[in-house]
Amino acid sequence: MLLDTLGRYNVILASNSPRRQELLRRLDLRFETRIAKDIDESYPDDLPKEEVPVYIAEKKANFFADKLLRNDILITADTIVLLDDVIYGKPKNRDEAKMMLQQLSDKTHKVITGVCVCTAQTRKLFSETTEVRFSHLSDEEIDYYLDLYRPYDKAGSYGVQEWIGFAAVEYIKGSFFNVMGLPVNRLYRELELLLGI
Repeated sequence: MLLDTLGRYNVILASNSPRRQELLRRLDLRFETRIAKDIDESYPDDLPKEEVPVYIAEKKANFFADKLLRNDILITADTIVLLDDVIYGKPKNRDEAKMMLQQLSDKTHKVITGVCVCTAQTRKLFSETTEVRFSHLSDEEIDYYLDLYRPYDKAGSYGVQEWIGFAAVEYIKGSFFNVMGLPVNRLYRELELLLGI
């Protein structure tokens, strides 16, 4: 079983996202958290948008790669919201957050999380895509959500586990947890492959 094997390793989640930390804890994995500050999250202009999260996840991993010990397993991730080939990242302010939610209203968008899992010897990159359909959101509903939940640290300006997920999400095609920021089922299986289980 994966959990037994992982007991011999030091699992590191390089993320300051409380949602990713909670999701990894729900897998019953013991891990430590490391925070990477000032990582350049830019990407080449000609990079296909669907590949951006993996590109940035690998950038985050590179920040720590030369510090990994033999029994370390490092996990990094990046999540984007994609609508009409436009990336909606974390909003800079309330006005931008409102604009994002107005754009997402009454449309289907993609949430893509890129993940990098690496040891001192190996590296595995993958991404998971989930489709999310929003019903129509009035400006009053958007203002209510922004005022109460202040989702400025979230891609696309929303957290699916919050009020807006209950009130506005018509359907999800794919991993719900991916929309929260970490495709935990896929991660679990990739860890099994990495360790040869």
